[in-house]
Amino acid sequence: MRARILTPEILDHLAPGDPRAVKSRRDLVRINAVMGQAPAMARLLSDFPAPKLIADLGGGDGRFMLGVAKRLAKAWPGVTVMIADRQPIVSVETRARFAQLGWRCESLTGDVLVTLPLIKPDIITANLFLHHLDGPLLVQLLELAAQRGKGFAACEPRRSLLALLGAQLVGVLGANDVTRHDAVASVRAGFRGQELSALWPKDARWTLRERSILPFTHGFTAHAL
Repeated sequence: MRARILTPEILDHLAPGDPRAVKSRRDLVRINAVMGQAPAMARLLSDFPAPKLIADLGGGDGRFMLGVAKRLAKAWPGVTVMIADRQPIVSVETRARFAQLGWRCESLTGDVLVTLPLIKPDIITANLFLHHLDGPLLVQLLELAAQRGKGFAACEPRRSLLALLGAQLVGVLGANDVTRHDAVASVRAGFRGQELSALWPKDARWTLRERSILPFTHGFTAHAL
């Protein structure tokens, strides 16, 4: 496919309580499940030492990281997850479900370029978030992540014809107009090859790995030596 094309996604501009936004977030839970995002992220994270603090960039309502926590809680007890997002929409129920796993969930509200410097996480994660950023902003965020964290893991849309076909079919899952638009936009703004590695700061202390994860995901990890 051609170079990345960034198109504004509708969900980013809807109020949290807008019925279309609420429905789209529900759609995203289903789409994450179909894409296998939580198990993919858990596999990426399993290569890291057990952390005390994880910052999840653009983590929304926290349900994605809850799915990751269910897969890692036994091996990684007592983790705190900071859900970094513009809007504090993590529910009391979701926080309680983290607590049942022995993890703590907190919110970090605001622009991640402003809030991430306020904390020092062991690992920074991003699920379907980096593709929202254009080149200069993405470079700025990755530089900041390298400064603040000891590890970084991302599961992003893979920019491929197969992924584009999948995005065009999300209506079959009952997705609303917001999700149908945003799914296609996400794939066109996604990643392939070694694009994220090329944008990561050049520093010999980092080990980078970038790969395709079936069926539609692009995975990237950075380990500090």
